[in-house]
Amino acid sequence: MTDMDPNGTQTAEGETEPPAQIRKPVRRGGGEPGTRGRTTIADGVVEKIAGLAARDVEGVHAMGSGLSRTFGAVRDRVPGGSKSVTRGVKAEVGEVQTALDLEIVVEYGVSIADVARGVRENVVAAVERMTGLEVVEVNIAVSDVKLPEDEEEEPEPRIQ
Repeated sequence: MTDMDPNGTQTAEGETEPPAQIRKPVRRGGGEPGTRGRTTIADGVVEKIAGLAARDVEGVHAMGSGLSRTFGAVRDRVPGGSKSVTRGVKAEVGEVQTALDLEIVVEYGVSIADVARGVRENVVAAVERMTGLEVVEVNIAVSDVKLPEDEEEEPEPRIQ
């Protein structure tokens, strides 16, 4: 005996199956279709790529809030310490997509809208090219403006 479920497919013995559009394929062995394994990318990897790409945009003086930059400056002066390229960057990485939050300090006199647009374009291009992930959003918070008379803080070097 066969029945027709209004929300599913025709089945035997009165059993129903979900409609085809919500049925999910079963992947055996944990790999991606057509591959011989699975690739996962850590949040920190995407954060490093995004941090380097953002710093490369003209008009970006530094990354992160004042407090994180202060702690970073102390850490940079400690022997064995290294500059954190992830300062001011937070990534959420899924299987095929990622979303990013960046906090930047811009130089006085530049168009913040142009800098934000440049950062967004550079970050999306770098992350998508290097990881294959789709960047669904890049949220940018401008936390400060570097004034010309603020000479005590060195700008973060641009990666060439």
